[in-house]
Amino acid sequence: MTKAIITVVGRDTVGIIARVCTHLADSHINILDISQTIVQGYFNMMMIVDMSQCTNDFGTVSDELRLLGEEIGVQVKCQLEDIFDKMHRI
Repeated sequence: MTKAIITVVGRDTVGIIARVCTHLADSHINILDISQTIVQGYFNMMMIVDMSQCTNDFGTVSDELRLLGEEIGVQVKCQLEDIFDKMHRI
């Protein structure tokens, strides 16, 4: 299984989750876990996804998610789980 961490941060608006999740489904990316909060009008979501059935390479998916975020007014970042773990190790 190829896992990745996707984070979405920005001002809360209607449809953020729908747009991101629809894009992931269209790319055959399965959401394994999802957490989202809204604090004083700011939206924050973190997802763990399985990319093993994905139709695109990781770089393409990451770029597409970044562009989708720009389109809907949020910041979307995608990192492979291994890299995420190593970056956040103390």
